[in-house]
Amino acid sequence: MTPNLSEHYRKRKPSAIRQAQITFSNRKDKDQVKVINLAIGNVSLPMHPAMQTRLNSLGDPGSPFKSGIVKYTPSVGTNECQDTFLNIIRSEGVETDYLNCVVTDGGSQAMELMMLGVCGPNSANPILLLEPAYTNYIEFGKRLSIPIVTAKRTIDDSGQFNELDLEKISKIIDFETPQGLIVIPGDNPTGQFLKQELLIQLAYICVEKDIWFISDEAYRSLYYGGGESSSIWKISEEQVPGIRGRRISIESASKVWNACGLRIGSLVTDNEEFHIKALSEYTANLCANAIGQYIFGALASISAEKLCDWYKQQREYYANIMISLRENIVSALPGLVVTHPEAAIYLVADFRNLVSADFNISDFIHFCAAEGRVDIEGTSYTVLLAPMNGFYLDKNAGRTQARIAVVEPPGLMNKAPGILSELFKRYCRQSK
Repeated sequence: MTPNLSEHYRKRKPSAIRQAQITFSNRKDKDQVKVINLAIGNVSLPMHPAMQTRLNSLGDPGSPFKSGIVKYTPSVGTNECQDTFLNIIRSEGVETDYLNCVVTDGGSQAMELMMLGVCGPNSANPILLLEPAYTNYIEFGKRLSIPIVTAKRTIDDSGQFNELDLEKISKIIDFETPQGLIVIPGDNPTGQFLKQELLIQLAYICVEKDIWFISDEAYRSLYYGGGESSSIWKISEEQVPGIRGRRISIESASKVWNACGLRIGSLVTDNEEFHIKALSEYTANLCANAIGQYIFGALASISAEKLCDWYKQQREYYANIMISLRENIVSALPGLVVTHPEAAIYLVADFRNLVSADFNISDFIHFCAAEGRVDIEGTSYTVLLAPMNGFYLDKNAGRTQARIAVVEPPGLMNKAPGILSELFKRYCRQSK
């Protein structure tokens, strides 16, 4: 006899973005198969050169770690790392003197910290997301017993997500009384780009309804249609009177800066009281990764001009790969609905026109991870995807959809469409 697990643990399943990788790791032949992991946004590009310099000199005389001692930093984060996040926001042409920053263990920890401050555990009031929604918000809602409500988006056969219905969002707020609205301007998982004009309209709604306006800006500089990035920090008090004091952003070193494994993020707000209480809550975590803060802190003194050059390089890299990837996937699997790359590093593929009513994307992804194998020039490959079921409250809503993360090197990305097509054909034959 052993003690009982909690009800939460008994029901807990791996995140949708990790399940395929876990399944593949249990394969007996995993050492014989090259995996193309498009299930999680685990970027495979090098970090900014200034960050690399610090990484490569951790033991050098000028490093704070030269003696081999790694102490806690202040819970709010080092001054330099806080300055880095604010310097990045300033590079977008934003005044940051009124912004407050807590450095966190990745953007994920900032999400949880935000939800605790906006709603609190066991909240009677929900938080509002745009659905499909990044799965971690849904999972943190379960962890903290915070209700989630959503405004739904759908994909048409051309691969376009519908425009947001602002009147419907306003009615949802009236009926559900959420404490805050979360948006992701460079959206994960949809790849949709929410333009600045739309953020301003949503800001008006948040002020009118007296709720928090939260923006996950991990992908802020990754947009592909020209023009400028969008951000809640670009909304002025003159444009939306009353907006100051109700904004929170989630920031991250992971995506634009190619530093997923550093696990450095931040919670930025223009509400000083929220900042003070968020910091009080975060003292229980002691601090974010000290070495990660030091490496990321290299960007604190980089000029806005050089930062913008870096953004441009990242955009050009992803735009070229994502546009060709979409064309190649549609060509390899005629009838597949694939979204158009507008922002972030994701595409959504919907198999609805290729499958029967009982098809479940999770079963196909499990097949690819557990036994899928395609031989090309003497090498065996499989492809891992994330089931979109995990990005909806109703798991049936995404049962024909998969999220594709554009994170592997170009050579592997070029191989992925053909391999995915062959895996799908084999799965369909086996399922008959």
